[in-house]
Amino acid sequence: MLIGGFQKMTMLDYPGKVACTIFTYGCNFRCPFCHNATLVIDEAELFSEDEILAYINKRKGILDGVCISGGEPLLQPDIFEFISKIKETGLLVKLDTNGSYPDKLKEAIDRGLIDYVAMDIKTSKENYSRVCDVNVKIEDIEKSVQILLENKVDYEFRTTVVREMHTREDFEKISSWIKGAKRYFLQCFKDNENLIGNNLSAYTASELESFLEVLKCNINEVSLRGV
Repeated sequence: MLIGGFQKMTMLDYPGKVACTIFTYGCNFRCPFCHNATLVIDEAELFSEDEILAYINKRKGILDGVCISGGEPLLQPDIFEFISKIKETGLLVKLDTNGSYPDKLKEAIDRGLIDYVAMDIKTSKENYSRVCDVNVKIEDIEKSVQILLENKVDYEFRTTVVREMHTREDFEKISSWIKGAKRYFLQCFKDNENLIGNNLSAYTASELESFLEVLKCNINEVSLRGV
């Protein structure tokens, strides 16, 4: 496991839980608005598995769960072995994913390795490759969406909304695409010094609220984050 970041405690990353967050190194996307450039295109200081697992074991009475984020965690060849070690501690596991590895996502769910999935919906289907800045196999993203819509694991979809990359029409199309989804969050873009791209900006809160109105007709729970 290549672990490039570790947050020892958070009450934000895993809904309703006290958790720590592990950030795996490496990603197959190059989204310009990604705020983890050190995990994607730069060299990151790596943490050892033993160090992480020792901390988790010591904090079992305090932590409810562990968030595994990235980068893209399902890129890691030994991700299931690592998650199994976490599950042995009795803690819950939340996985953040871009949805590009549907077979591995399904396997993780079928094996009972993950308790909650947060999947990024980068944009409408036809704009995926442009927004991710790589050639995306949209069929894989569609498969991952369908896997989560089967409700075999608790989940959410989410989109980081960037003025230069998203339009109202994108959300009209996403609303139809993930119709019936349990929950979907629009996340307000935040600029910082660690972005992959530059010259990006956020929508206002009222503009984001107008996008929510587009989504409400097809999705059970929609709301904003980071506003």
